[in-house]
Amino acid sequence: MGLNEDFQKAAEDVKKLKTSPTNEELLEIYALFKQATVGDNNTDRPGMLDMKGKAKWDAWTGKKGLSADDAKTQYIAKVQSLIERIGMN
Repeated sequence: MGLNEDFQKAAEDVKKLKTSPTNEELLEIYALFKQATVGDNNTDRPGMLDMKGKAKWDAWTGKKGLSADDAKTQYIAKVQSLIERIGMN
């Protein structure tokens, strides 16, 4: 399979994990997914009362400059490590 197919498979596999990853792991896969599919974050940072939104925004912004292909590769590797640690249904 090619990179895009592997990325799509990883995006499906992450939904089948036995248990939820940690918050940090969730932020990492969110940020890599957004960077791979949208590119650099160019949205305004959420307000101070939106803690979850700010955490997601910060995680995504932290990937600024990472190419889509590199983000996909890192996403696939992260999902694979989660599957190995947590397992799938």
